[in-house]
Amino acid sequence: MTQSVQILVTMPKNAVFQTFFNEERIRQLEQIGRVRWNETGRQFTHEELCEAIRDADVCVTGWGTPQLDGEVMRCAGRLRLLAHTGGSVNGYVSDAVYAQGVRVVSGNRVFAESVAESVIAYALASLRRIPYYAAGLAAGHWPDSFENRGLLDRSVGIVGYGMIARYVVEMLRPFHCPVKVFSRHISQDELRRTGMTQADLPEIFASCDIVSIHSGMTRENYHLITEPLLRGMKPGALLINTARGAVIDEPALCRVLAERPDLFAALDVYETEPLPAGHPLEKLPNTLLMPHQGGPTIDRRLAVTRSIVDDIRRFLAGEEMSCEISQSYAAKMSAY
Repeated sequence: MTQSVQILVTMPKNAVFQTFFNEERIRQLEQIGRVRWNETGRQFTHEELCEAIRDADVCVTGWGTPQLDGEVMRCAGRLRLLAHTGGSVNGYVSDAVYAQGVRVVSGNRVFAESVAESVIAYALASLRRIPYYAAGLAAGHWPDSFENRGLLDRSVGIVGYGMIARYVVEMLRPFHCPVKVFSRHISQDELRRTGMTQADLPEIFASCDIVSIHSGMTRENYHLITEPLLRGMKPGALLINTARGAVIDEPALCRVLAERPDLFAALDVYETEPLPAGHPLEKLPNTLLMPHQGGPTIDRRLAVTRSIVDDIRRFLAGEEMSCEISQSYAAKMSAY
């Protein structure tokens, strides 16, 4: 690589920065080109970003970076590659970035795999009732009987089929789970490759032991999961949501869970976050509530910067990148 390549890193050097950039990652990036680090201790303002990006060939962004809107891009005449250390680029990358011919990569693939891992974890924890039995034993109670279940051979319904869902389906293979999928975009080739069955939402909710939500938060997906769908779930079914809270009609979910103790939910996301104190979900024994911790786990952040550094190298060498985000794919991403 050559020091003539100018790289701007917008992430301030704080505690979050250190989870993405250790000494090795810093050295790897500085071997590629001349790096300008954000030494302010805070996020750049919009005006500061306009000034800092003027000489950058590559810009590495993070959570909290101002959007690269039309005004920023008018200042970014040299910019060729935007590398975002988050997963979704929604809210960071504008149409002006793509209009200017700038390529975009992100940590989406690495993050997606980590979120998929959480889906499996939540399924196992809920089915085996791990929180319930662990809390009981910590309180000195050894149960007289067990009501736990397993994931093996459970029928699974996937709602929305993006990168996270793809990893979930792969991770389910060792558990021998038949899978049904609801997706407006899935191809017949992908159905054949995975062995999944395409189904509509009523069929998935009525027939599957586990339903996992993976739809992005678009206008058409607001309250996609309605009260009739929830009421139609089979006895003992488990609903998992690691996508966005507003994909589910949350008041309806509270009513159904309160009226049907035979149903279970593992929820990582909510319509309002943080979850308001005294929320009805807190009182329901048939829920596993997590504070938006589905992923990525903090230890995967260094894997994200490794993948981004590798893609920067590939881009400068004229090679295909592994984590590129097209404009059409970016438009489908949920905002973070």
